[in-house]
Amino acid sequence: MAVSHELIEILACPKCKGDLEYVNDKRGEAFICHACGLVYLVKDDIPIMLVDEAVALKDWGDGG
Repeated sequence: MAVSHELIEILACPKCKGDLEYVNDKRGEAFICHACGLVYLVKDDIPIMLVDEAVALKDWGDGG
């Protein structure tokens, strides 16, 4: 089960309040803030929207 469309529409970056891009590919399910360069991972269908738990976009997919 993936993140609901309604949730995808309302989530914003907790750091800058900017728009997020939802992705679900071989790297996993996540929300990307291109403005901050952060990736918020989704675990067990729950977006982990904590800045301290975010992964740098440049490191995501590298085991980061």
